[in-house]
Amino acid sequence: MKRLSIIISLSIIFLLCNSWGFFAHKKINEYAVYTLPPTLAAFYKKNIILISEKAVDADKRCYIDSLEPTRHYIDIDNFDELTIDSIPIHWSKAKEKYQEKQLLLTGIVPWQISFSYNKLVLAFKHKDIPKIIRFSADLGHYIGDAHVPLHTTKNYNGQLTNQIGIHAFWESRLPEMFSSKYTFIKGRAHFINDPIATAWDIVKESNRLVDSVLMLEKQLNNSFSKYKKYAFIERNNILIRTYSDEYAHAYHQLLNGMVERRMTSAIQQVGAFWYSAWVEAGQPDLKNIGKVTIDEAPINTENKKNMGREEL
Repeated sequence: MKRLSIIISLSIIFLLCNSWGFFAHKKINEYAVYTLPPTLAAFYKKNIILISEKAVDADKRCYIDSLEPTRHYIDIDNFDELTIDSIPIHWSKAKEKYQEKQLLLTGIVPWQISFSYNKLVLAFKHKDIPKIIRFSADLGHYIGDAHVPLHTTKNYNGQLTNQIGIHAFWESRLPEMFSSKYTFIKGRAHFINDPIATAWDIVKESNRLVDSVLMLEKQLNNSFSKYKKYAFIERNNILIRTYSDEYAHAYHQLLNGMVERRMTSAIQQVGAFWYSAWVEAGQPDLKNIGKVTIDEAPINTENKKNMGREEL
């Protein structure tokens, strides 16, 4: 019984380390390809499998790179500011106001979006195809993370409100259960005039939803039988304790389309950032470039400790 508890606990921790869940991150990058104009979409469609698969590389790097985890979130409530608008949006100004160590501890996802965007612009300018693939995938990942409300608060897993487990519940289990009913494509990618300002707009939108994410689950928990809240499911030949289908359906209904809206917005923004980077690079001609194969040693996460903040 003790061994089973350990297996369950480790499985839950592993799931919680995979922001949005591997499933959702891959879907976000995949569907973003279909928002692109034909001149750019041709290149991305040829490499859609690779860009989708590499959408989770940033999460895998958390197991081997101690600097990686801070790029996936920002704890707005850890800033000693009255409003989110008091935080400088530009990295140089933020470092003038706060110590860089403090910024890294608090999380840097909006700035990381900007850093990755600039790298993608350079990759397009040089027609460096492996880097275009890598930075497109990474940029999609960080934009996806910024769309998750719980990536913008120090109460990222409900640990401060007795709601431990809500992190993976909202961003992994619900998309996996209900995304087949979502409408993902809402229009063509548009040009972004100010990428860093747009990254911060995404974070602000997510942060405004934090209270609803937590409050609605708390409300449901108080009205739900504790014997029906959880169930055991088998994942990768491991038995794990998770929220029951009945509880997930009820929470999804209370959220009233929130997960779909954030996932759809992520798809539109990923396409827009890719398109904008290509335009800013001078719209290089990529039509004669075929399908790309990138030979890289896979990141083995088995038996590796995640270097990010503890997910409890």
